[in-house]
Order: sequence, then C-alpha cells, then structure tokens
Amino acid sequence: MADHDESLKQTYDVVAGDYVAHIFDELRHKPFDRQLLDEFAARVGRDAVVCDLGCGPGHVARYLRERGVNVLGIDLSPSMIEQARRLTPAIPFREGDMRALDAADSAWGGIVAFYSIVHIPKPALPDLFREWRRVLAPGGLLLLSFHIGTDTVHRDEWWGHDVSIDFLFFQTAEVIEALQSGGLAIERVVERDPYPDVEYQSRRAYIIATAAAP
Repeated sequence: MADHDESLKQTYDVVAGDYVAHIFDELRHKPFDRQLLDEFAARVGRDAVVCDLGCGPGHVARYLRERGVNVLGIDLSPSMIEQARRLTPAIPFREGDMRALDAADSAWGGIVAFYSIVHIPKPALPDLFREWRRVLAPGGLLLLSFHIGTDTVHRDEWWGHDVSIDFLFFQTAEVIEALQSGGLAIERVVERDPYPDVEYQSRRAYIIATAAAP
C-alpha cells in the first residue's frame, strides 16, 4: 500500500500543472454539479467546518468558499496542494490521507468528495467511509460522486506524461452498501449522463448521506 500511495503522489505531482489547466474551471460547464454544491452549501451553513477530500487544485473548495462555506482541503499530492494554495490562498489546504485523517472525532460538519474514491479498492470502501463517519459531527453531511461501472481504466500516458495509474469505477449499489456499513445514512442518490466535450464520457453518481448517530 505504501508503494501504491507513493506512486499516486508521484503521478499527481507530475500532472498537477496540467490538471489545473484542464480541470480547475470545469464546474463552469457542469450546471448539475453546481446545483448540488449550492444545495450542500446552503445546508451546512457558514459555521460548520467542511472538508473537500481529495481536493486536487481546490476548485470545489473554492466554489464552496464563494458561497460562504468554512472549507478546507486535503489531498495526497504535495504538488496539488501547492497549486491549490497558489490559486486560492484564503483556504487552508494540507497534505493528508483520506483513509487516516488528522482530525478529531466529530470535527467537521460536512465532507465533499468529488471522484475522490477513484483509486480506492472496493473492499477498502467500508473502512474508508467509517473513517469519514468518525470525523463528521452527528448529522454531518456528505456529498460523494463517482464514475458508474465495473471498469478499471489504466493509463500509461496522461497529458503527455508517462504514468502508470488505475481509475476505478463502481456500481451505485455497492457504494451505498459500503456507506451504510461505514455508519452513514443515505438521503439521496442521483445519476447523470456525462456532459459532451466537457468530461470523461462515463455515467456519474452522486450520493448525499448523513452521519448516523453512533
């Protein structure tokens, strides 16, 4: 696992600049995603701390901050964190592992995780979500998105860089089961087709869940 983590870090460090160029402005082209984030922001309010897990260059965190959310960002890649801090210095961004969070129990009122589980093996999902449940306050809100399918998409090249990385797709039912196993209560599940010419052409799922009472 340590080797896998180091490989992920190196890959995202290498592509961080290109990731900003290709991804940072993507929400402008995704009205459904913006709608869900607007609803999330309205529900968590201005007082609760919210974490953007797997934040990358921080575009989702920035969108939430612009709507008054007290947001921070965590990512495994040091170079992604550098980009995020450069682009939105008002938000606290830090390196971290979403499977073992440096946060107290019940510290956060919300988590947003857009495609953050794309490198997590399916058997590890319940433990991952159990850790997220630990740091969420009772009733805390989770907004999770992922690619739907059974595929594992491997890349040896990414924006002109030599890499070796796998992207995992999930069936919606198996993610729901893992969330429930991790102590999260499902509120809403929505799926959508991809936006043409904007993003990878996979069907997407969005799950809104809350931290169940311990």
